[in-house]
Amino acid sequence: MLWLVIFGSGSIVASTLAQNTPKATPELNKQETASVALDGRTIFKVSNSEEFDAQQRASLINSELKETLESEQSVLVRVEQGDRLPTLWLNDQYLMTVTERDSQAGYTVEEQARIWAGLLQQSINQGLRERSIPFIKKASIRALAILAWAFVLHWLIRQIWNGVIHRLLRRFWPLSDSQDTHQASRSLNLISSLGLTSARLGLWVAVILYIANQFPLSRRLSYQFGGTLTSTFTSGIIAFGDRSYTIIDLLILGSLIWGLVLTTKLAADMLRSRVLSIAGISRGAQEIISVSVRYVLIIIGVIVLLQIWGVDLSSLTIIASALGVGIGFGFQDIAKNFGSGLVLLFERPIQVGDFVEIGEHQGTIERVGARSTVMKTLDEVSIIVPNSRFLETELINWHHDNPVSGLRLSIGIAYGSDLEVARQALLDVARANPDVLATPAPQVIFTGFGDSSLDFDLRIWVAQPRRQVIIKSNLLYQIDAIFRERQIEIPFPQQDLYLRGQLPLDISAELKSLLLQLLQYQQQNGFRADSSSLQPKPDSSETSP
Repeated sequence: MLWLVIFGSGSIVASTLAQNTPKATPELNKQETASVALDGRTIFKVSNSEEFDAQQRASLINSELKETLESEQSVLVRVEQGDRLPTLWLNDQYLMTVTERDSQAGYTVEEQARIWAGLLQQSINQGLRERSIPFIKKASIRALAILAWAFVLHWLIRQIWNGVIHRLLRRFWPLSDSQDTHQASRSLNLISSLGLTSARLGLWVAVILYIANQFPLSRRLSYQFGGTLTSTFTSGIIAFGDRSYTIIDLLILGSLIWGLVLTTKLAADMLRSRVLSIAGISRGAQEIISVSVRYVLIIIGVIVLLQIWGVDLSSLTIIASALGVGIGFGFQDIAKNFGSGLVLLFERPIQVGDFVEIGEHQGTIERVGARSTVMKTLDEVSIIVPNSRFLETELINWHHDNPVSGLRLSIGIAYGSDLEVARQALLDVARANPDVLATPAPQVIFTGFGDSSLDFDLRIWVAQPRRQVIIKSNLLYQIDAIFRERQIEIPFPQQDLYLRGQLPLDISAELKSLLLQLLQYQQQNGFRADSSSLQPKPDSSETSP
């Protein structure tokens, strides 16, 4: 409710500002007055004259005043009556002529000239005093004191914010420990951080402005910077219809839209955690309802804000067309993922809480967003998957329609083992495990004769597929224990090598003839050999030296 009140108040302010926004007409954009300032302090404003416009007159007067102060001499401002209009002089130097347009309502030109002369004299005297050494020392001490207090307040703001304001925010938005309110908790932390940052930023902006206002030079620079900034933010930069909008207008509109998005997010989180969860609706249905409500509220809120702001929606057709072309070419992946997100929400091939397998990853669906889906793996690692992947690739959803899922464990026993004893042992293990469902009943399938084992498949069904790794591990531990107890051997791959023949080896007549021919050939070519070479040589260790 707090955020609804804040957003409603912002909408009222926006409508007031929008109604008071000037139209883009040349008469209002034309500057009719300009400020005469000394050391960053505005003294009065002058109007257009016959020879110069207001800005030119103000620039000339400001230059004369600046040169007068830089001379650091005493100055007397006096009024002299001209031929038709009074004039203002600084000692013996002409400053300006007071015209009929300069006189304010209820004052004659002469009276206005005397008033301005008094203001000029007061400002010049103050400027000379602020350039003295004693004043600069006092101003420096004040600046250092304010700077020290700023550091203390910077620390106190954090303590007060974390100790009081943050608790008040949580009181307006109480949170439970359930996982469904994780997003709401993140939103509150974001709001708290933004508020703390804004408070500290406001403190330092105020400190900088105060310190800059203590010295003439810094005040003058601050005045010039502020004037440039003001003219930049208050000049119309975009027009819709007959209305011109400034940067400030656009910033306010953007802030309200951002506030709308944040408010709808908090409202959707509250709807899901405070209403839908109590009603006993499944997590997937809660996500669909909350996201749909959020999108509808955002669309309606943006339309209402634009209407309050005075924007003719028909004038946005060109921008919408250009945006459509940009989406078609540059943002087609984002548009595809956004469309896929809508399909996932309404077709519901996956829902929040489902245990799925896509590609190499297995995990539980935590959130289905507009562009991507968050999946938490068995290692408690969050993976952000684009929505289009769930529609373009094969997806295994262990919870789809029915969370009961089958698991298969491959077991091999040694040849010669009693098959019935092994079958009964596997069934006993499956029936004793509390995670294995009794219906459908566990099954032991004899799959064939392996190279070194008799192969079985133990098929079981579980109601918690996300725990399949733990369930398989527990079953394998229990199978190993019961096989040892019932003396069932689990084989390992092995090969036996058989050598057939007699020792010493018998040589065929053909081979012996070939060897003799080889020896004769060696003798003819200078090699010494005899038939004794065919006999095994005695070991060197047995021969006498």
